Amino acid sequence: MNLYLFNDNNIASVFGIGTYIRELVSALESSDIHIHIIHLHSNRSKFEIEKTNGIELNSVENWYIPKVCDGSISFNSIQNIEDYCRNVLYFLRLYIPEDTKDLIFHFNYNQYQWLAKELKTVFDCKTVTTLHFIKWQLEMNGNLSRFRSLRSKTKDQMNSLEQSLFITDEYETLLFKEVDKVIVLSQDMKIFLCNENKIKPDKIVVIPNGLTDTNLVQVNTKANLRKKWHFTANEFLILFAGRLHTVKGLLYLIRAFRKVLTTIPNCRLIIAGNGNFDTYLQEAKETCTKIIFTGLLKKNDLYELYKVADIGVVPSLYEPFGYVAVEMMMHEMPVVATMTSGLNEVMDNTCGIKIPIKELPDIKAIDIDLLAEKIIYLLQNPIEAKLLGKNARKRYQEKYSIPIFRDNMLDFYSFLFQDK
Repeated sequence: MNLYLFNDNNIASVFGIGTYIRELVSALESSDIHIHIIHLHSNRSKFEIEKTNGIELNSVENWYIPKVCDGSISFNSIQNIEDYCRNVLYFLRLYIPEDTKDLIFHFNYNQYQWLAKELKTVFDCKTVTTLHFIKWQLEMNGNLSRFRSLRSKTKDQMNSLEQSLFITDEYETLLFKEVDKVIVLSQDMKIFLCNENKIKPDKIVVIPNGLTDTNLVQVNTKANLRKKWHFTANEFLILFAGRLHTVKGLLYLIRAFRKVLTTIPNCRLIIAGNGNFDTYLQEAKETCTKIIFTGLLKKNDLYELYKVADIGVVPSLYEPFGYVAVEMMMHEMPVVATMTSGLNEVMDNTCGIKIPIKELPDIKAIDIDLLAEKIIYLLQNPIEAKLLGKNARKRYQEKYSIPIFRDNMLDFYSFLFQDK
């Protein structure tokens, strides 16, 4: 089997999609699948192929296709994307033999409908895409009422952002209909695609993401790690990890934390991630001595914070899956999270506390009183919190570990060729 995975040179490749591709490649390296990663919009000056030795005899090939346009979508840039895809198709035709057997092209970005269509005319192949996110959901915090209102407008009634989101949604739907299968990360997303994008249910396959277990070796004790990070032994630590973006709900967490301090003054909020700091620093000014902004951390450093923190909070307004929640579960952290989209499926009530989101016509919001109440409850009930953490670890092993992910993906790829 020959697998060609499409990556792209943008911010998503640093975060969720980049993690997905790395974990997928790691999971499949010991199989008999020949893996090629196509890096689109590469910063290389020319087309290059590099081989990386795998953990078995197979090697992973990285194909770098230079950037010739910015890759963004608007009413005026779809032609630019298609022009770039013609260049991509040229290289693929040049370097992939037409008689290649069991050939799979696996997309991870939603704007390449033209390429998915044209590949079928050149190769005997299967095409699939993993739906990591939908653009309008990120921009509108997953507020479906607001997007339905947008769809009812004419083009002249839309502002530039609304026009961009509208045309992007149309283009994404074309990709979903073009490929053989669409992988989604949750049942919630499958239902959404069927209802809103009119994708047939039998085209959609639910395969949750997997993460490599990094909680196997306990090199440092919690006490040693707290000393390393200059935390005292008796203060409570609340951890948020993720981009400093509206969709992550951090403003609501900072406001809830002010209320937590009135009941439990001996605690700190750790915010690990990068983004627009000014907005959140301004919101945190009254409690700035109790809030720590770490910026973007290396994985090893972040995992150490998972070890020292008492609880994790994932207050997202929209989350198609929730890698951070899975990482916290992997490290036996009790979690307070919102009941939004895929995140609501990642966690169940045995491994954390879930709080609802209020969806209004124009905004989605979190009840900060309820959020503060649940955080206080876990901090004041350490025995129950520890049990939730152990259950979270068990749920990770049973649903989101790499062996489970590997088996699911191998079964999926094999299923594509059953009709041959």
